[in-house]
Amino acid sequence: MRLDSPAADRVTALVLFLLGGAATYGGFVMDRLENRQIHPASIPGLVPMILGVMLMVCAAALAWSAARPREGNGAAETVSWSRFGVTLFWCALYALAAVGQLPFAPATAIFIAGFTLWFIWTESDRAARPGLATVLAVLAFSGATAFGVAALFRYGFLVRLP
Repeated sequence: MRLDSPAADRVTALVLFLLGGAATYGGFVMDRLENRQIHPASIPGLVPMILGVMLMVCAAALAWSAARPREGNGAAETVSWSRFGVTLFWCALYALAAVGQLPFAPATAIFIAGFTLWFIWTESDRAARPGLATVLAVLAFSGATAFGVAALFRYGFLVRLP
């Protein structure tokens, strides 16, 4: 079975827009801290509101791109269920088996590298398989991303990750 990509993009955009709206509203109605003599601008809901608005902007961009006419022979682009299944597998493996069993940064680096290399390897034709330089670049970016996110949460947001 195959999905119609523009229709799927429109539905996804609607769901993401509603989710962003809910996050924005939830951040807005979150309890304030003025009763503790904390500055009113340091509201706890500020980050959820910003993320909610940004999610709504991204959802609007997705809906706009889905509404634009496609180049080519006029046939709708399609995506396969197998790619969705592989994505679901990698995400479930990360959430259920890696996080909590390994420290956050190495688990995330393995997830990003494995996910990226899987799709690079399966999407390229046999003659143009990724070389050693591509694999090393993926590993470097995976490690930098994972350890950067872990450092941001630990030192920037003061949140301990598993």
